[in-house]
Amino acid sequence: MSIPITRHMLTISGTGRRVHYRRCGSGPMLLMVHQSPRSSAEYTALMQQWGARFTCVAPDTPGFGQSDPLPETDDAKPEIADFADALCEFLDALGVDRVPAYGFHSGGIILVTALKRQPQRFACLAVGGYAIWNEQEMRIFGERYLPEFHPSDYGEHLTWLWNRMLEQSWVFPWFDTREEARLSVAHADIPRVAQAVSEMLDAGNAYQAGYGAVLRAPRDIPPSDADVPPCLITAYDGDPLQEHIDRLGEMPAGWQAEKVRTPADHQAASLAFLQDHAADEASPDLPEDGDEGWLSLDGGLIHWRGEKGGKLVLHGPAGELAEPAAGEITIDVPGHGQSDDFEDMRGAVEATAQALGSPQILWPDLPSGDPAKLYPDTMPDRFGQYLQRAWAVARAEVFFEPWYEASAASAVPLDEAALNPAALHARALARIRAGDAARRWHETLIAIDGATQ
Repeated sequence: MSIPITRHMLTISGTGRRVHYRRCGSGPMLLMVHQSPRSSAEYTALMQQWGARFTCVAPDTPGFGQSDPLPETDDAKPEIADFADALCEFLDALGVDRVPAYGFHSGGIILVTALKRQPQRFACLAVGGYAIWNEQEMRIFGERYLPEFHPSDYGEHLTWLWNRMLEQSWVFPWFDTREEARLSVAHADIPRVAQAVSEMLDAGNAYQAGYGAVLRAPRDIPPSDADVPPCLITAYDGDPLQEHIDRLGEMPAGWQAEKVRTPADHQAASLAFLQDHAADEASPDLPEDGDEGWLSLDGGLIHWRGEKGGKLVLHGPAGELAEPAAGEITIDVPGHGQSDDFEDMRGAVEATAQALGSPQILWPDLPSGDPAKLYPDTMPDRFGQYLQRAWAVARAEVFFEPWYEASAASAVPLDEAALNPAALHARALARIRAGDAARRWHETLIAIDGATQ
């Protein structure tokens, strides 16, 4: 049986910045920092493995996943030191003084920067691949690696995103299509690509701030005479950063760098190193916000927001989490947004109401139309067509009700705001996340409506 992962929100005192984090396992706490432009979701499988030895805590870094971004202006964008300090602020908010930590690629850059600024905060680091770019590489990345990412009227940005994420294991950098840029780890793993696409959709154009800070970061490690905690840097065959092991130069005492054969070898070496240097102590109780979180039910997690004890307000199929009014709780209904799917959707909703002390459930109105037609297949496919399918529906539903009956008889008054690319993007994303759960939620509502007639 896999070790369960819980999810939490925590507001940083003073700044009001919200941080989403995942937690898994028991034993000493291990901080895990994801790469960009991903989120802590990329560590789901690894947390369940390492959770047998550590209490794994993985925050979404600012601007990624469900965490708020750092402030920026046209003249001042956050730099790597700001992301490192934000990580230490998160540890302060957790009440954690010192911790071992693991980071992959840009997650390692953030951790090494944090260690250089506050070495007392870390018992040790294990890093997967550490980039030491030369001037030519830095120039290439600066020119092309981080294009603007904004919703477009007809979803062209989704076509670019799918292919960019699909092909980033084929060549590196992702835009370099020369034979010399080919990678040996090419894949067409659809769930893996779809997860990366989903995380990029969460970040939106804010990905530039976090990823850009990493690319602009100084590439130096601490000097050889620095008094810093130990660190292991490994990179496996096929990782474009493996050759950078040879660029690290002389390292501080307790630091080592190794080339390994496979990702499994990298993870095994990292885990052994972390275990050797972590204190054998239980993880402390970790705080979380009281007005938003994930409720653990038998079968999964339900994302909720609002006042416990308030009325439970539900959205419709393929809908979005609403901002709760006073005296209300809103949730991502099962299989939607940030909630897990449940076979018994009504049962999950009623269990949520009971657990959160809600005296009343406000069921949504039934959408008009046939559930079998309203919710076309949004299962990820080899060519990313599911993204365009969801976008096309998001546009069509502004013109017709139900959207699939494109006729004068089904025309509805046009709402220009609903055709704004940002609004289209939000509705399309809600459909993509819901998938087949949207149809099943509609059918659940039909059954509830019939039972109350």
